[in-house]
Amino acid sequence: MRKLPLVLLIATFIVTNSFKAAEEIKWVDFNTGYGIAQKKNKVMLVDVYTDWCGWCKVMDKETYAKSEIASIINADFVAIKFNPEIPNASYTYNGNTYNGKQLEQAISNNRIRGYPATMFINTKNNKSSLVVGFKNAEEFKTILAGVKTDLK
Repeated sequence: MRKLPLVLLIATFIVTNSFKAAEEIKWVDFNTGYGIAQKKNKVMLVDVYTDWCGWCKVMDKETYAKSEIASIINADFVAIKFNPEIPNASYTYNGNTYNGKQLEQAISNNRIRGYPATMFINTKNNKSSLVVGFKNAEEFKTILAGVKTDLK
């Protein structure tokens, strides 16, 4: 009878430690992320989305939710969630103040024509890259690897 509590304790320990929590992306808002990227000299990954965009939700669930993707993004980028349709929002970028739609145009040079759109911006040299549309985890992993070298 004394062995049962010990067996339960060991089983609980094994079960608890065998399920490692999946890494999640540490998203921040644009103004916060822009400041962090400048301070840490990191490339911004800006997920430009809208609340009504179905493919944006799919990308959140099937791409950004993957631990491997989250790990790469958290290590190499400043992850920013940006909805350009938030009313009365104010954003600061390169010394100018914008509303959501104006900022979307400014960071993309008017190239965003659909959602989801992912902007990669190096705040040090102002190089940027735009990826439009849903990308699965494998496609996005390749994009992330390329962006790290292209925007240096």
